[in-house]
Amino acid sequence: MNIAIHTTFLPHTDPEASLAFYRDLLGFELTMDVGEGAMRWLTLVAPDQRDVRLVLTPPAADPGVTEAERRTVTELMAKGSFQSIILATTDLDGTFDRLQAADAEVVSEPAEQPWGVRDCAFRDPAGNMVRIDEVR
Repeated sequence: MNIAIHTTFLPHTDPEASLAFYRDLLGFELTMDVGEGAMRWLTLVAPDQRDVRLVLTPPAADPGVTEAERRTVTELMAKGSFQSIILATTDLDGTFDRLQAADAEVVSEPAEQPWGVRDCAFRDPAGNMVRIDEVR
């Protein structure tokens, strides 16, 4: 069997802030922007990995979701415990410095982890946990 990751989703609460974080700070390319206002679906790709898509979506946009469920999702997002993503870079210190200089919310500075990677962590504008591993 030949299987690969094609698309992954993260919720956003502010499409413009999310674009500033993922496109402008991290260097992802916007390939699709569907919808309007806060109800926008943003598809991004890493320049060197165009076949894997990151789609930023409005939280709990499904019409079957109740307002209470939507509120719960938003609260979990704000705590950074709803969704997460792990990215990779060959320049962890430079990436960390760039994000920190842009006032991104630092969760942990670059450090060697017991599971064998050196990484750091931030929260994106919606509160999603973004870990960044160093690849050597």
